[in-house]
Amino acid sequence: MERRVMSEILFVVGFFIMLLMTGISLLGIIAALLVATLVMFIGGFFAIVIKLLPWLAMAVAAVWLYRTFCKPHTQGKKGLY
Repeated sequence: MERRVMSEILFVVGFFIMLLMTGISLLGIIAALLVATLVMFIGGFFAIVIKLLPWLAMAVAAVWLYRTFCKPHTQGKKGLY
């Protein structure tokens, strides 16, 4: 884990230095880093959602089975909102 964090920090520092060497202003570099951070954050969010998707589907199936087989049936519409 520590090695991965170090490589990510080196990547960001290298990205920063390369943009400075090509003549992009400091404000442009900060904007690029913010956009890259936002894109990585959204990508990580979708990766987590896809990773948890089977568990979410299983939870929906468990609730459906519980409501179908274990829930006592009520007479008429009284108690159903």
